[in-house]
Amino acid sequence: MEIRVERAKGEDAGIVLVGLDRPAAKNALGRQLLEAFRMTLEDLRSDPAVRVVLIHSRVPGIFCAGADLKERAAMTPFEAATFVEDIRTAFTELEELPMPTLAVLEGGAYGGGLELALAADLRVAGADARMGLVETSLAIIPGAGGTQRLPRLIGASRAKELIFTARRIGAEEAGRLGLVDRVTPAGDAMEAALALAREMLPNGPVALRLAKAAVNQGLGLELTAGLALERACYAQVLPTQDRLEGLAAFREKRKPQYRGE
Repeated sequence: MEIRVERAKGEDAGIVLVGLDRPAAKNALGRQLLEAFRMTLEDLRSDPAVRVVLIHSRVPGIFCAGADLKERAAMTPFEAATFVEDIRTAFTELEELPMPTLAVLEGGAYGGGLELALAADLRVAGADARMGLVETSLAIIPGAGGTQRLPRLIGASRAKELIFTARRIGAEEAGRLGLVDRVTPAGDAMEAALALAREMLPNGPVALRLAKAAVNQGLGLELTAGLALERACYAQVLPTQDRLEGLAAFREKRKPQYRGE
C-alpha cells in the first residue's frame, strides 16, 4: 500500500493520519498512489467518528515530489490529460472533506505535491521544508488547482511570481507569504500539527463541519449571499444535541462531551 492510515486512540480518538508511503519514487503521484488516496478520502468522508485529518509523509526528507514524470512520459497526450484531471479531482475531494484537514510538510513539496498541500485547510511546515509550483520549468502549468488556490491564499501577484519563476522557497518565506500557517523547528511539524488538531478535537464536530462549509462556500460569494449562507449553516446547528450539551456544560461549569449529534 502506498497510503497508510492511522487512527489515533484514547484522548486523541477522532484524529486520523493519512501517510504517503512511496519511498522509491519520493511519494510521486502515480496511478496506484492516487487510487489509494481517493479510496481513503471516500472512507473518511462517510465516517462520523473522524474529527480531524492530517496528511503527511512517511518517507523522510520529502512530502511529495509531484506527479510521477516517469509514468507520465509513457502516456499519450490524452492519457496525460485524463490523469491530470484525476489528480485535480482528488485534490478537490480532499478540499471538500467535511472535517478540518491539515497538511504536515517536512522536506520537499513540489508541483503536485504543493498542490496537494494547498487543498488542505491548514499547512504546518518544518523549518527544512521546501516547496514550489515548478511546472513552468517543465513547459507546463500547475494543473491540479495551483493556479487557483495559491492566489486565493497569498494574493495574485505573489502567486504569479512563484508560478512564473518556478522558484522553490523555504518554510520561513512560505510562512511570511501565508502559504503555510505554522513553521516549526525541523522534524517538529507533526507534533505541532497534532497539537493544533487537539485544540480542535474538543469542539462540536457538527459545528466544525458547518463552519468549514460556510467559509469554503462563502469565499466565492458576494457578502449578502455569504451572510445568507452563514445563516443557513447556523440554522443547522440549532436543533443538534451538541448545542444543548454545550449550553448545559457551560451552565454546570464542566467540559462538554460532544457526540456529533
